[in-house]
Amino acid sequence: MLFFDKKPASREIQTKELWVYDYRTNVHKTLKTKRLVRSDLDDFVASYHARVETERFRRFTYEEIATRDKLNLDIFWMKDDSLEDLDSLPNPDVIAAEIVENLEAALEHFRGVHEELPDEAT
Repeated sequence: MLFFDKKPASREIQTKELWVYDYRTNVHKTLKTKRLVRSDLDDFVASYHARVETERFRRFTYEEIATRDKLNLDIFWMKDDSLEDLDSLPNPDVIAAEIVENLEAALEHFRGVHEELPDEAT
């Protein structure tokens, strides 16, 4: 999650710092069996209100962001445990099953959206 300050238009840079919360690193959720629940966001809410850097919540200055290639905001600083210990990765069939589960859940959501759209004759 990225947070910017909303300020009136100006020729000067308005966002002096960017707060980033990394929820994805080392967190494995799926749409069906390991769903995101409200309590999963408690650390984020506490970090956001305190605006104090934690393991998952960091502040970056404009200067730090400006030095990134094409101002890339895909920011990582935490190490992904699964990449450090390749022997602890789940079996390929488990990974494939999670991918299938996520794709099926996404398709179900898209079907729901499609069903709510009005029929328009072309």
